[in-house]
This record gives sequence, structure tokens and C-alpha cells, in this order.
Amino acid sequence: MRNDDPFNPCRRGLLAVGGALAMATALQPWRAFAQAVGGGKLPIGVIGSGRIGGTIGGLWVKAGHPVLFSSRHPEELKDMVAGLGPLARAGTVAEAIAFGDALFIAVPYGALPQIGKDYAPALKGKIVLDACNAVAPRDGALAEEAQRNGIGTTSQKYLPGTRLVRAFNSMSYMIFARDAHRPDPKLAIPIAGDDLAAVQVAAGLVRDAGFDPVIVGNLADANRFALGAPGSHQEVSAAELKQKLSLP
Repeated sequence: MRNDDPFNPCRRGLLAVGGALAMATALQPWRAFAQAVGGGKLPIGVIGSGRIGGTIGGLWVKAGHPVLFSSRHPEELKDMVAGLGPLARAGTVAEAIAFGDALFIAVPYGALPQIGKDYAPALKGKIVLDACNAVAPRDGALAEEAQRNGIGTTSQKYLPGTRLVRAFNSMSYMIFARDAHRPDPKLAIPIAGDDLAAVQVAAGLVRDAGFDPVIVGNLADANRFALGAPGSHQEVSAAELKQKLSLP
């Protein structure tokens, strides 16, 4: 088989490596600029830059984090990132994953399996804050699976190899936009994850966004603040949320 045959497995592998290197090279100037302007703050990639992703990502930009917002149509994000200033940029999902030392994913739950499949190598080892909710009328069998096996466990199944933390799924974007950085006591945000270091990074990002993190437990405990659960839609302080969930 000729080396220039496009169906040659070796050639396909070289093309994949070349594509990855090209992406990394393209991101280097932005990362260097972001680190200089952001003062060493954590670069964050946002997957799904709608109401939740755009709101929380915008709060991180205002806190000094460089953020790359992504969607299937990044050109539609230009006005949003222009309004956020030099620390915000729009790009593809692949660019957001490559850019972010932490990722924030806020997409319809039914999109998770495909994202996990399409970007598995790039996602491996990444800290991922998961705000996706499974809704039965929209997500069908996947919502049933999340209900049966637990939302955190199901998200981890479809985003294998990630250091997953459930966060920012328990309230609407309007509440986040209204109550960010409110006077003490801050609004409590429940979070849960199996990786303790990733949970601590997520807790710091919750604080930077203007809220008070409450660590509920591991991914199995994320059910306690899933839609319809006692910890969901609680516009309360950390002390009040801990009391409601019988946390120490």
C-alpha cells in the first residue's frame, strides 16, 4: 500500500497527530496571552455556551479566568465574547477541550454520549464540571437510565476518563445571574464528585463565580440535588442547605 494512500492506517494516524499538533500550535498564542492578561488564573473551556454555559462562563471571565466558549456554531458567540472583553474567546468544542485546564459542560443531556465518544482521548484526565440535566420528554431512554442508575454515575459513564464533578445543575441561569456575588450569606451551590482534588478545584471555581460551594459527597450523592430532589432549586445559604440535606 502506497504511503500517500489516504486509507493507509499509518497515514491516517499521522494526519490525526498532525491535526492535534496544528490545534495546539494555534492555541499557543491565545494561551500565552490569556495567562499574561489573566494573571495565572485557570483557563476554562465551556462546552455548550447557552444560558447556563454563557452565564457561568461570563462570571468566570469577570473573576479573571480566561474562558474559551464553544458551540457547534462558534460564529454565533462572537457578540457574547466581544461583550466580555479580552479574556473571552469563541471556538469549537475541540478547541475548548484543548484550551481548558478545567471544562464546564452545559448541553442537553442526550448530547453527552456523543461528546464522550467524539472527544474521548482529549477529555481523558480533564476536570469536568457537569451541569447537564436529564429531562424525560427530551432525553427519553437516557433520562430513564440516569433516573435508574444515578445522574452522576451516568454522566461519568458517558464521559469516561474525566475527573467529573456535578455542579451548577440545581437552579436556573436567571438565579445564577441575579444572585452571583450577593451580600453574605452567599447562595449555596451543591457539588459532588469522586475525585477529591477535582472537587476542590470545582469548589474554588464556584467561589470565583460568586457563590458558596457545598460538597454533598461523591457522584452517587449527586442524586440528592438532581432535578426534583431535596437539594434542587434551593435558593438558600450553605448553612441552610447543609441542614436541609443533613450534612455535617
